[in-house]
Amino acid sequence: MSMLIKSGNIVTSTTTYTADILVENGIIISIGNNLEKTLTTKPAEIINAKDRYILPGAIDPHTHLAMPFMGTHSQDDYETGTIAAACGGYTSIIDFVIQQKGESIKQAIDRKKGIADGKTALDYSLHPAITDMTPEIVDEIEYAIKDYGTPSIKLFMTYSFRVDDQVLLKVLNKAKEFGGLVQVHAENFHMIEYMNEIFAKEGKLAPIYHAKSRPNIAEQEAISRVIKFVELTNSRVYIVHLSSKEGLSEIISARNKNLEVYAETCPQYILLNENCYNEKDWAGAKYVMSPPIRTKDSNAALWNGLKTGDIQTIGSDHCPFDFHGRKDMFGKDDYKKIPNGAPGIETSLMLLYSEGVRKGKLTINELVSVTSTNVAKIFGMNQKGEIAVGKDADIVIFNPNQKFKIRNDKLHMNVDYTPFEGMDITGMPEKVFSRGEKVAEWNGDRVKFVGKLGTGKFIKRQIIY
Repeated sequence: MSMLIKSGNIVTSTTTYTADILVENGIIISIGNNLEKTLTTKPAEIINAKDRYILPGAIDPHTHLAMPFMGTHSQDDYETGTIAAACGGYTSIIDFVIQQKGESIKQAIDRKKGIADGKTALDYSLHPAITDMTPEIVDEIEYAIKDYGTPSIKLFMTYSFRVDDQVLLKVLNKAKEFGGLVQVHAENFHMIEYMNEIFAKEGKLAPIYHAKSRPNIAEQEAISRVIKFVELTNSRVYIVHLSSKEGLSEIISARNKNLEVYAETCPQYILLNENCYNEKDWAGAKYVMSPPIRTKDSNAALWNGLKTGDIQTIGSDHCPFDFHGRKDMFGKDDYKKIPNGAPGIETSLMLLYSEGVRKGKLTINELVSVTSTNVAKIFGMNQKGEIAVGKDADIVIFNPNQKFKIRNDKLHMNVDYTPFEGMDITGMPEKVFSRGEKVAEWNGDRVKFVGKLGTGKFIKRQIIY
């Protein structure tokens, strides 16, 4: 099938220009002016995109679909999660597969692919997250990078399944050797446990103490430590869900020394602050996630980090649990019992445009960088991330003037709340294409899913040398 998109404002990470785009069989085959006059046959579909931005489909590098955690599961599966992503202007996701006790990396990947294949509305890939580290698993990292199409490995510096410093050093070195990238959840476990004990003794167990038990310096110390390991091994690292100005300061210092340190942040860490934890009627539990929401100072610092390029990507860390029935499933008497996570896969792009581009905190080109181009480059998705000849036709026609009030009943995520309820925004996806097939479009007062489940495919990502 062929498609011609006419007169849109094409946005790359470096420039914006007006041109037509010709798509055939899911691939961009030509970009230029007045392409319709040069064609010998009329395309099956012609779309006038005048006064619209043409963005490369956004790529969410951090999702948790159908993930077992804290005695329950994240509520979006690969059907509802990718539908929601499509309606938010995303055309690919990289989901985490959490290794179970005794599993090899290959077994974990195959298990998650068995859940996803035939059900996704969008293309997807996987990051193996290692929680049962053995010498055999360390050796298998070579094959995860070279053969499985999953050249990014996640490790945790906190939780019961954290790795120790020696293992972290070994994995950093192994990934460097074979062209992979280590992702790290960086928080100091012992600091958190220390604060948990203090608050338990003092009876301070409301949701706000989830944030206070995981102070900024717990993130800062862990980031500082892993950066020292990067320096020692001449390797590289990607810090997931950066939340604090203190953590960012460590990353800036490392990058100033030309160390290969990458970072992602999330919309909640630039738009919300810890006052949310004090909402009435235990509503602060909606924002219990790890790391927690920080202060307005950190909000401002992270926006600036995106602007300067010290933070390269935005992920949603989408991990939804209903406020009624899941967040409270273990009671309301202790913040440590609240399942950690919040929804965000559908609202990220719209929020970043409205609160970032329109308010001068990012340019439209910087938005494309952090939501698409940088993600594709860092994680080896060679067919994604750009509006360019030869790339997949993952395209978002974006209306910069479309107004929308975020309401959970107008969204598609399988959860009973959004952290951004009631926020008025301007700028919405108008049409979303995954490999040239329309998957979502604006319809009256919301975006509607119009694609087909099962059309998404697993993306075998490339080695990241």
